[in-house]
Order: sequence, then C-alpha cells, then structure tokens
Amino acid sequence: MLILLPPSEKKAADPGPAITLYTGVLYQGLGWSTLTKAAQSRGQRSIAIISAKYGLVHPLDEIAPYKEKIDTQKMRAPISAELDAIDTDLIIDCRSSTYQGVWTAPAYKCVEIKVFQKGDGVKKVITHMSKKVRGEVTRLLLLSATIPTNAQELAEIVSKNFECELFENSAKEPWVLEVIAG
Repeated sequence: MLILLPPSEKKAADPGPAITLYTGVLYQGLGWSTLTKAAQSRGQRSIAIISAKYGLVHPLDEIAPYKEKIDTQKMRAPISAELDAIDTDLIIDCRSSTYQGVWTAPAYKCVEIKVFQKGDGVKKVITHMSKKVRGEVTRLLLLSATIPTNAQELAEIVSKNFECELFENSAKEPWVLEVIAG
C-alpha cells in the first residue's frame, strides 16, 4: 500500500521529521505521535508526501520549514520517476488537487479519497475539513489489522469508521472512495 499525502501549509518552527514538521489539519487527523510503533513503522514504509520544496519525502525524512508553492512542471519528472519505481498493489491518493498534477497514478490500482458532507440527504463537497478526514483515513489504515491490497479491501476497512461508497475506475480515471464526514 502506498498512501500519497500533500504537505501542510502550517508547519512547526524548527527542522525535524516531515511528519512532525507538517502540523495542518490532515496531520492533526493522522495523529502520528499517538500511533503505535507498529503503525508508525507501517507509515514510514507506506506514506509518501509530496513537498513543494523537497519533492518526495517519507515521514521520518528530516526537512526544514519552508514557504513554497509547488512548481508542477519542475517537480513532475523527479517525483514521477520515484513513484513509478515503487512496487505496490494499491495506491491511496489523499493529495489535494494542487499536488495531483505532479504524478498520475495507474488508474487500475489507485483510489482517490474524496470527502463529502451530507445535509438534508444531499452530498456536499467540503474543502478544509476534508483534509482532517483524509488524515483520519490514513490513521485508520496504519492501525488496521490488515493491509488493503485492492480498492474493495480499502473500502471495507474505511467503512468500519465512515459511511463511504466506492466507485470503479475507468481506463483513465482512478477508483474513487467517497467518504462522508461525520
């Protein structure tokens, strides 16, 4: 399993591991410091963060605080080369749209996590709090007794904590797991 995360605009003031430097709502929802050692180990192997300054980083990679917008053209080749080289059955895409432009995952094994809210029986797209839910989904996967190897297994794990619906991929579009925020 490969979990793709965006960075966070909000960052800690001192240099350190990427997972503790990023302090935005996604990373608050993930709650790295409260994970078990086994879950943190799984996270180090499974999480890839797309950084505007550093490219592809893993949770324990040491980085310094920065303020930088992603240069999609500049980052596309190096990030694509690194991600294409990772052998995995399942890619869970929790990136924001800004960071999706640097790499297109193979549609047949990629599941994009989209977050909605329900009001009066109608689904509504939410933006800011969707990051928190993506962090919570990531946490759930790191703590899960099983590692999902396909979209159906992913949906089964996420559905234990969230109302969700899985939509099948097409030739060019990834699977989509719509998660309803509580």
